[in-house]
Amino acid sequence: MSAKHPIISVTGSSGAGTTSVRRTFEQIFRREGVNAVFIEGDAYHRYNRVEMRAETERHKAEGDLSFSHFSPEANLLCELETMFEEYGRKGTGKTRHYVHDDDEAKLYGSPPGEFTDWEPFATDSDLLFYEGLHGAVVTEDVNIAQHPDLKIGVVPVINLEWIQKIHRDRSTRGYTTEAVTDTILRRMPDYVHYICPQFTETTINFQRVPIVDTSNPLVARWIPTADESMVVIRFANPRGIDFPYLLSMIHDSFMSRANSIVIPGGKLDIAMQLILTPLILQLIERKRRVS
Repeated sequence: MSAKHPIISVTGSSGAGTTSVRRTFEQIFRREGVNAVFIEGDAYHRYNRVEMRAETERHKAEGDLSFSHFSPEANLLCELETMFEEYGRKGTGKTRHYVHDDDEAKLYGSPPGEFTDWEPFATDSDLLFYEGLHGAVVTEDVNIAQHPDLKIGVVPVINLEWIQKIHRDRSTRGYTTEAVTDTILRRMPDYVHYICPQFTETTINFQRVPIVDTSNPLVARWIPTADESMVVIRFANPRGIDFPYLLSMIHDSFMSRANSIVIPGGKLDIAMQLILTPLILQLIERKRRVS
């Protein structure tokens, strides 16, 4: 953690909805005049698309059927921790982009499935914002969770997470349901060992829970809408959280535990604005006091 160069980390699985949470942060940053450096977790994958397929086949041939992007060995986690540490200490670092599709290829000038070149951050940023798979991971080799000042977990119930991933990968990446299902199954061991434990490290978790039938996510025709969902917001440390204020501002919300509030899914954006804005401003004020 760093008072002078704060770090915010949003972590969640593929299909969890971290990109939507990032958009809310971007709105807050624009409104409050916060100059943020943005880091994509995909930038710290170890392999490009062709190399990853080859590595996956090699692991399969050796009897390892669980190798995936969730695996520590498929990512540059030591480099990610080094970048967090450097930014917290000096406000500097570097990143790149992983190009997912043709639209991003036009934007970044690199073919889909490849990385752009590493480039240094701007040196006048107010904070670093990370969004990806491993923003609070702890393994035998790294402890990334110790560096961010604010850690946000985005973790829908598992069936909803699968539905969102299947629909996204089919519609935007051209995969079949069978191919996405195979990916989900292959990732499950690392999901249990490296993704789930992060949500005990986070400051706040946002968990969307559908209130419609999602019992067979593999054949779901639609993603449950926000109005067909509730969101459980869990605070690791509820001290200082003004729950009466939140309950008064978010209609139809209620407390389910001393550290948890439940809200209608359609109120997630306003809830995040109310909860996250003061936390971000606290980081900026702390930064200004020590600068």
